[in-house]
Amino acid sequence: MTNHPIFRGVATALVTPLNENGIDFEAFGPLIDWQIAEGVNALVIAGTTGEGSTLTDDEHREAIRFAVERAAGRVPIIAGTGSNDTAYAIDLSRYACEAGADALLVVTPYYNKATQKGLIASFTAIADASAKPIILYNVPSRTGVGFEPETYLALAGHPNIAGIKEANGDISKIVRTAALVGDKLDIYSGNDDQVVPILSVGGQGVISVLSNILPAKTVEMCDRWFRGDAAGAAALQCEMTPIINALFSEVNPIPVKAAMAAMGWCQNYLRLPLTPMEDFRWEKLRALMVQQGLLD
Repeated sequence: MTNHPIFRGVATALVTPLNENGIDFEAFGPLIDWQIAEGVNALVIAGTTGEGSTLTDDEHREAIRFAVERAAGRVPIIAGTGSNDTAYAIDLSRYACEAGADALLVVTPYYNKATQKGLIASFTAIADASAKPIILYNVPSRTGVGFEPETYLALAGHPNIAGIKEANGDISKIVRTAALVGDKLDIYSGNDDQVVPILSVGGQGVISVLSNILPAKTVEMCDRWFRGDAAGAAALQCEMTPIINALFSEVNPIPVKAAMAAMGWCQNYLRLPLTPMEDFRWEKLRALMVQQGLLD
């Protein structure tokens, strides 16, 4: 809702192709190219879906640098730089800015369970150190701590804090946030099953897992909304609900990594503590992918 959003529409929270030797850059490059060709509006690198939490520091930085160079300005690159250690988040954020990332996605500090006062202090310190705009990432189901709407408002005055990825799942709380922050922060859905509801209260789009496998269709959902076709956007949201649910039938990114591997984009390689998808859940996801024309 700000005058210059980082992106409008769909940013794919991109998987990171991995193998036993580390990041598979031979797979990563074509994947970035395909996503851009399919019309996504931005790419998030080394976030939750990109397994940023189990990349080594060198790998994390290499992934950001590589994505910036491969995208070559075609879409904004948003680097996941959050950490439970604010000092490390600052260091990684500075690197991402120097490497040419267009923006940063910074998750709440997991495990430490900061107070709201601690969140304000931590994100202010990161924003002070950043040369690029920051999207605050709220996913309390994974981190153990979440932003309160009033905390967003307290952070909204910082010139480097531009948006929110909201994955708390509580629509009523998101509406309260929208009412409080107005046009001071752009709000993006962090849940694929809530894209249209969040657009309806002024959201600017979605940071999406679904768009890894259905980029053009996810973009079309947002485009329909922005064209004024609310019914058409809602119809696509409802149509994709079964496959969205299947993509979250196990913890992200386990299902989407299995799906991308089946489509030939990467290996179904995950680092512990993540393990490959259970067979019975994969069969359900696979059947839905067949219905969508993604697999034979």
